[in-house]
Amino acid sequence: MEGYHSAQVSVRVRLNTNESPAAPPDAWRDAYAGEISRIEWHRYPDRAATALRQAIGESHHVDESQVFVANGSNEVLQTLLLTFAGAGRTVATFEPTYQLHGHLARISGATVVEGERADDFRLDLAEVDRVIDSAQPVITFLCSPNNPTGMVEPAENVHHLLDRAPGLVVVDEAYGQFADWSALELLDEELPLVVTRTFSKTWSMAAARLGYLVGPSWLVSELEKVVLPYHLDTAKQHAGRLALRFTDEMDERVRQIVGERERIAAALTALPVQVWPSGANFILFRPLTIEGHDVWRQLVDRSILIRDCSGWPRLEGCLRVTVGTHDENDEFLAALQAILSS
Repeated sequence: MEGYHSAQVSVRVRLNTNESPAAPPDAWRDAYAGEISRIEWHRYPDRAATALRQAIGESHHVDESQVFVANGSNEVLQTLLLTFAGAGRTVATFEPTYQLHGHLARISGATVVEGERADDFRLDLAEVDRVIDSAQPVITFLCSPNNPTGMVEPAENVHHLLDRAPGLVVVDEAYGQFADWSALELLDEELPLVVTRTFSKTWSMAAARLGYLVGPSWLVSELEKVVLPYHLDTAKQHAGRLALRFTDEMDERVRQIVGERERIAAALTALPVQVWPSGANFILFRPLTIEGHDVWRQLVDRSILIRDCSGWPRLEGCLRVTVGTHDENDEFLAALQAILSS
């Protein structure tokens, strides 16, 4: 096996990891500093992360018993797979999608069955039925908006999977706040539906490594049997709880990022590139006149780093750019135009 990698080089403009272009509000920093100063560092954290789960539950209008929190959404996914997957069981993905879904499933010992998306990267429901019928997966993953394509899964696709899949349907919404709908709207105690989210993107807290899921309370109870004791430190619990006091500020940042995303997408359509519609804070595109990796390298030479997907299966020649600040986006677009016209 190979580990999960993302190229990190020293550059002036970093648009490769889908982080927020802005830091958390100053008021959050001040409130967090006060909380940190009062932590009893000689005591273990609240094992149940009660206050944080209550705050997340209130934000989504669900009970805290339907919320599970962990060290980034990746640990949430890992705990799901350790609980419900494993040797002798099958997990389904539809490629291309987030690489860690399959990677973590294999680490759990499960067999991963990869369905193929259509040529335009949309979900092919006939292919979904084929995979479900043949593999009978215990977990079926969807990523919406999908990473790295940026495309949002329509509600009817999630409904289709819930009707057909014999096990859990996990909708990874790491970028869900940037989309025009959420599978959170479908949650029900009687449905085997799980929605995972993160504080890394919208909440400008990538450094904190904090993620969560919302799902049936019976599922959360099973996860609590598997997760390590005291896995979520006290400082992180305070950070997430305090962040949820600044929903209005974060919603405004989402609006700004979506506006910049649409501006970048419009500018890309005027260049010799293929662009996919995005509901996330990034855009996937494929240069048509110069090989994708060469474009990536020339951008790095100009101290601009985006994600090189050109060597990934099914993504030949593709690149992915994160939405940055207005000035960063201008610099990226000017550099890309210069490269493609040279």
